[in-house]
Amino acid sequence: MSDKPNNFLFIFSDQHTRRAAGCYGHSLVKTPHLDRLAEHGTLYKNAYCNGPICVPSRGSLATGRYVNDSTLEVWDNCSPYYGQAPSWGHRLMDQGHRVVSIGKLHYRDTADDNGFDESIVPMHIIQGVGMLYTLLRDPMPTGRAFPHGVRNAGVGNSTYLDYDRDITERALAWIKNEAPTHTDKPWALFVSLVCPHPPWVAPPEFYDLYPHQDLDMPLAYGLDERPMHPGLEDYRTNFGVQGEFDDATLRKVIAAYYGMISYLDDNIGKLISALEASGLADTTRILYTSDHGESMGQKGMFSKCNMYEESVGVPMIMSGPGIPSGKEIATPVQLLDVFPTILEATGVQIMDEDQELPGTSLLQLAQGDEPDRVIFSEQHSAGAKSAVYLLRRGDWKYVRYMEDYPPQLFNMASDPNEFNDLAGDPAYQDECDRCEAALRGLIDPEDVDQRAKAKQAERIELGGGVEAVLAKGSPGYTPAPGEDPTFR
Repeated sequence: MSDKPNNFLFIFSDQHTRRAAGCYGHSLVKTPHLDRLAEHGTLYKNAYCNGPICVPSRGSLATGRYVNDSTLEVWDNCSPYYGQAPSWGHRLMDQGHRVVSIGKLHYRDTADDNGFDESIVPMHIIQGVGMLYTLLRDPMPTGRAFPHGVRNAGVGNSTYLDYDRDITERALAWIKNEAPTHTDKPWALFVSLVCPHPPWVAPPEFYDLYPHQDLDMPLAYGLDERPMHPGLEDYRTNFGVQGEFDDATLRKVIAAYYGMISYLDDNIGKLISALEASGLADTTRILYTSDHGESMGQKGMFSKCNMYEESVGVPMIMSGPGIPSGKEIATPVQLLDVFPTILEATGVQIMDEDQELPGTSLLQLAQGDEPDRVIFSEQHSAGAKSAVYLLRRGDWKYVRYMEDYPPQLFNMASDPNEFNDLAGDPAYQDECDRCEAALRGLIDPEDVDQRAKAKQAERIELGGGVEAVLAKGSPGYTPAPGEDPTFR
C-alpha cells in the first residue's frame, strides 16, 4: 500500500443493501461501474452499518463513534448530528484540507458546524426536528406511510431521481473545475446520493432492465414461512407489513428498487469517468458505501431498522493508489471505520483524543483477514419497542432485544440467510453467553436503552405529546430540497 497522501472521493448512497450488486454475487442486479471499481480495488465482503436507520448511521459515520457514544447520542431520525463531536471533515479542515459535500447529509441544519468547508444542495432532517412518529415505541402504532410507498412503486420520475441528477451534475462540475485547483494538500469530496431510498420509482430505461417474470422473489416472505419472533412482529406492525403484498405488487417494487440501484450505478460511473478525464485518478482514492440496507420482503420484512443482513449489511468498496486490486476481504468492517480511513488516506495526523475510537482504517484492514473482529450495531426507534443490539463475532451473529424477548443467534458461515436461529438450542448456550459477555464489554445495554428512551420522551413532549405526534403521522421519507413533506 502506498503511504503517499491522496485525494479522497467518497461516494455514498442511501438504502443499498450489500447483496444487491453484481460484484457481491447478485445474478440479476446490473452494476457495471461498481463491478469495475471492485475489480480494480478491494471489496469488503462483510460490511455493516452501526445503526440501520439514516440519521444514526450518518452520525456514526461522520464521527467514528457508536450511536450511543455520550458525546454523540444520535439515537433516531430526530437526534441528528450537529457538530457535537468532531467529524473526519473537521479533522481534515483543521489541517488545511479542502472538504466539500454535495447532496444528502441528514444532519440538523446547514447553519451548524458540520465539518465541511462547503455543503452544496444539502438535505437535512425535516425542519430540524425529524420524524417524531418513529419515536412512538410503546405502544407502537401501525405504520401507514410505508405500505403506501410499496403500492405506489414503479416506473417514472420522482423528486429523488431529480435530486440525484442535480447532485451528480454538481459533482461532475466540481471534479472538472475545482478539484484541479487544490494542489497544495489532498482534497476530500463527499458525494451523497439518495437512491435507492424510497420513493421507489425508477427511470424507464433502468426499470426495464428487470422484466417482472425474471425477478428473484424474496425468500421466506409468505405468512406460513417467514420467521416468527416477537421482536419481528413488533417491527412488521410498526411498518404496516404484517400481511402480504400480492405478487404483482412485489414484482413492481423489486423492479423499481433494482432499477434505482442501476440508476445509482450509472451516476457513479459518471463520477469515476470525470475523475479519469481530469487526470486525477492516479492521485485519488475512491470509497463507495451506503448508510444501511433494505430488506425488500426477505423473511417478511421491508425497509431497514432490523438486524438481518439485508437491513444492516452495506456494500463497501475501495479503489485507487495503493489499494490492492481485485481483492476481497472477509474481515467484518463497519461504517465507523471510515473515520480513520479518510484521515490515513489523506495524510492527516490522528489526534490524541481520536486514538481510542473503535474504528480501524480500511487501508489497514485490506492487508489481511481478521475473521474474529467484533462488529456492533444498534437500533433505538422505528420498529423496536426497546433497544435491539447486534454483535458480529467471528462467524457468529447475536441479536439482543432489551424488551423481554429471546435473543437470536446465527452461524453466518453455515447459515448466511439466517434461517436457523440457534439461540433456543441448549447446545449453543455457551456461544450465547460469550456473545452476551462481549456485548457487555462494549456497552451497558440497560443504561443505553434508558438514555435513548428518556431523550425520546423529551422530544415527543416538545412535539406536543403522543396524541399530537400520532395525529400528524409520518411522511415516509425526508423530502428533497424544495419539496414539502406529505404526512400520512
